[in-house]
Amino acid sequence: MKKILLFFTIAILLLPMVHTVHSSNMLNSGIEDFDPLVDLEVTVEIKAIRYLEDIAPQSTFKNLNYLGFFQNILNNYILGIQDFNMYVKVFINGAEFTSDVWENQRYIHNAQWIISLDVPDDVEFVDIKIQLWNYQSNKDDHICDLSPKSGNTIGAKEVELVYSVKTGHWEGDDFLGDPSGYGRLCGTDDGTIYKHDGDAELWFDIYQNDYDGDGIPYWTEVYVYGTDPTVDDRGRDDDNDGVPIEWEWKWGYDPFVWDNHYNLDPDEDSISNYEEYLTSQWGSDPFRKDVFVEMDIMAEGPNGEITYFPENSKDLIRNAFNRQNIVFHLDDGCMGGGEVIPFDALTDGRELRKMYENYFLHGDTNNWRRGVFHYGLVIYCAEGVCGFVFRANAYQISSKGMEIKASNFIYNRDIVYASAYMHELGHTFDFNPIPGHNQYCVSPWQIGWWLVRPYKSCMNYAWMYQIVDYSDGSRRSPDIDDWSRIDYTYFENEWH
Repeated sequence: MKKILLFFTIAILLLPMVHTVHSSNMLNSGIEDFDPLVDLEVTVEIKAIRYLEDIAPQSTFKNLNYLGFFQNILNNYILGIQDFNMYVKVFINGAEFTSDVWENQRYIHNAQWIISLDVPDDVEFVDIKIQLWNYQSNKDDHICDLSPKSGNTIGAKEVELVYSVKTGHWEGDDFLGDPSGYGRLCGTDDGTIYKHDGDAELWFDIYQNDYDGDGIPYWTEVYVYGTDPTVDDRGRDDDNDGVPIEWEWKWGYDPFVWDNHYNLDPDEDSISNYEEYLTSQWGSDPFRKDVFVEMDIMAEGPNGEITYFPENSKDLIRNAFNRQNIVFHLDDGCMGGGEVIPFDALTDGRELRKMYENYFLHGDTNNWRRGVFHYGLVIYCAEGVCGFVFRANAYQISSKGMEIKASNFIYNRDIVYASAYMHELGHTFDFNPIPGHNQYCVSPWQIGWWLVRPYKSCMNYAWMYQIVDYSDGSRRSPDIDDWSRIDYTYFENEWH
């Protein structure tokens, strides 16, 4: 009798669970086609690729680069990296696709490789695997690390995802709210930021064909939103919260429930959800930190005076931020900024403020970009020092001063420019204190220069022009973890 009572007690306790599972299965079992309007295809789009590790460590020596010599040995004989000839492999439900090789490129800004596969219309989940390879002409190809998993095997460096044709979202080694961002893979997610294990970054998207072209799957429209799957819903804002339905769908918000997107900032990067929507075309993510910088540059002078910023310097800065999963977006003309400033042989603070008002704000003190972008001018020559901050969100470096510094045989031009630019940007993060940021730490013959060497940051004059990085605080005092103490709100302040 006791056994019978125990059986019925357990059965009663499990009844709600059984009912829930049964209801869910019934919902799916009644659907023979998750989108009867189209023959379902799933597409994987590879957007951009970056190799995040420096071939040679950043060094003061450009001609006597002994550190670079040993790094080349590491690359060639230990990691097996000789050239950067990247290609991608994508597996969709086991079907393998291989891209062409991007030859001699560490940074592929616009990959534009898109592949599609017809998938069963009555199966919700699609298995996807992504690998990034480096082609080696004289030895086995080397797989780059894209995964949050640890290890040196192919399985530990590839990314495995499961895509739902019901929701249009995916999970697995990348997911909504991922620290590296949704649709962005980063090999440093396994914690190996400064370990040479082939860390790379890859931007991608996964989507399916959709009759009305709004990107929201048929199943979600019919069974969740109650919208018409034959009508393009992009731009509609039923809850009147300032953000359209397609953005809220992608980032997991209910488009029929009002959210305070003008103030919501889940990743605490001082870019509100509404501003994240405005910048979504440039790869922002409301759940991962983003830093936006507008770089305006001065025009050529009447006597051939050149204001210059190396392309490779931009990538060095991107590497430093992106491997920390703080994505650096530089508007050098690709986001509506990047303007050319009329030439001025010697620019003072008053003129810098006028440039800020005319070329950044465009006379509009309420310009929405003021709350999103830092403003980093590259001018020909400044009055006083070669670089300084002149507003909470604005700074300049002088190309003439950088060229003088780079002309010294011990410096590398790309590093000089990138280090100086990143140094001044750091002041808009309100780094304080800054060991070595004083007149006693400028040169190797000063005692201060040696005392602050453990603080390995471009904010430190003893390291400025030599490295493109902030410190991670892993060394002895007076080292400080710059990356953890960034104040993302400081640039919002007004200076008068």
